[in-house]
Amino acid sequence: MRRDVFQAIADPVRRDIIELVSNDTLTVNEVAEKFEISRPAISKHIRILNECGIIEISQKGRERYCQIQPKNLIPAFLWIEQYKSLWEDKIDSFENYLMKLQTKNKENE
Repeated sequence: MRRDVFQAIADPVRRDIIELVSNDTLTVNEVAEKFEISRPAISKHIRILNECGIIEISQKGRERYCQIQPKNLIPAFLWIEQYKSLWEDKIDSFENYLMKLQTKNKENE
């Protein structure tokens, strides 16, 4: 099965794993210790992240290390970025509405 970055970020556990390894290279065991789900479940999430190219796994002795590959998150960033102006417009419109309400309430006092 071909996987992509959107499959990687679709699951909240995988997003949490991405956040963890974005700060530091961790072993699979260190990642698993941060969650209250089974080690096989974490391994499956890590495998999917690896297949999507978000995490690279390297073997050093007996340990397998997870390292973030941030450039592979760019497609998701670019997709989200295209909606930034839409969100900003909606937030600005809501802020203007609230300011009008406040002004109206002050006038009625």
